Amino acid sequence: MNLSGRALTAPASPIRRMIPFAEQAMKMGKKIYYLNIGQPDIPTPRVYFEYVERYKPSVVAYTHSAGLLELREAFSRYYEKFSVKVLPDEIIVTNGGSEAVLFAMAVVADPGDEILVLEPFYANYAGFAAQLGIKLVPVRTYPEDGYSVPDKKKFLEKISSKTKAIIFSNPCNPTGAVYNESQLRTIIDVALEKDLFIISDEVYREFTFDGCKAISALSFEPILDRVIMVDSISKRYSACGARIGAFVSKNKSIYSAALKFAQARLCPPMTSQYGAIGLLSLDDEYVESIKNEYQARRDVVYEELKKIDGAVFQKPKGAFYISARLPVDNVEEFVKFMLLEFDVGGKTTMVSPLDGFYATPSAGLDEMRIAYVLNCDDLRDAVRILALGVEEYKRKVR
Repeated sequence: MNLSGRALTAPASPIRRMIPFAEQAMKMGKKIYYLNIGQPDIPTPRVYFEYVERYKPSVVAYTHSAGLLELREAFSRYYEKFSVKVLPDEIIVTNGGSEAVLFAMAVVADPGDEILVLEPFYANYAGFAAQLGIKLVPVRTYPEDGYSVPDKKKFLEKISSKTKAIIFSNPCNPTGAVYNESQLRTIIDVALEKDLFIISDEVYREFTFDGCKAISALSFEPILDRVIMVDSISKRYSACGARIGAFVSKNKSIYSAALKFAQARLCPPMTSQYGAIGLLSLDDEYVESIKNEYQARRDVVYEELKKIDGAVFQKPKGAFYISARLPVDNVEEFVKFMLLEFDVGGKTTMVSPLDGFYATPSAGLDEMRIAYVLNCDDLRDAVRILALGVEEYKRKVR
């Protein structure tokens, strides 16, 4: 018996594939600073649990496949804060942002079709594309210019008769780039000229720094019929395990097609939906406090990374990640070294190799992603240890 091609070609998570080495390091008695995964350490707001308790039913039953109407109404009110007018019947509540991405890809492309993706990209895009038999075609960005959107020509030269859409995250996971209006208009111009859909992953919307603001793809009137917005409560409310996301489209045909997929998986989890209603009731003061905390963490990581001679990066404007090129040949081997061969006072640091965030073969081998999801003191210590590790690794491989 043979496994499917999808099963054989689906990539392992670059975020989680190094866990066995971390487990070995733990057995050796090392303390590990985990900067490899975007799991916030900030407590989930109490209102989540209060709403779960308040609406606790006697039977945990199926809900509407599009999600509870009350939650879709709450999402609608939330988007109004960003001047994005979306009706409840233009929203499908999903099992995390991941399912929303899967639905979006499945709606716009068939097996064998292609979707352009700004790379480096959220690594699970590759896994979803493999499940659906879709080819991701990369449009590359670079650390030297802060991973900004390239010019229109770079998109056009990658388009074929099989190209159906462009997908990107803004603010970007893994780079922390925030695309301004000019950069977004490059993407929009390509989509209009080549009749493509746009899948805009806006999970990190609130996390923008230095006065920068994220602009929703649903802010551009000429493309409203071709935009699918992907969202999630996971990061902004530190509720990754709640698994509540949103698929948003003002195109009735797109929405109806996605709803059929939603019906096939029945519904999102009832209790988490009630908790999410509570989270969406939080005021701007909560979000501002969280944003300020992440900006402080960003600043610590940036200042410490500047001490690594030969590292190439720009200060990120959003999300809670920073990607950088390190002065090593292979970051995966460097991460193994950090876990198994190096420590400072019994402590070491774990980051994500960035090659798994690329579709271009052999790209990103010398790049890493840091998720700054620890407190400032721990982050300073973690990046200090990382810098010492870089110097020791360079001596080792000479």
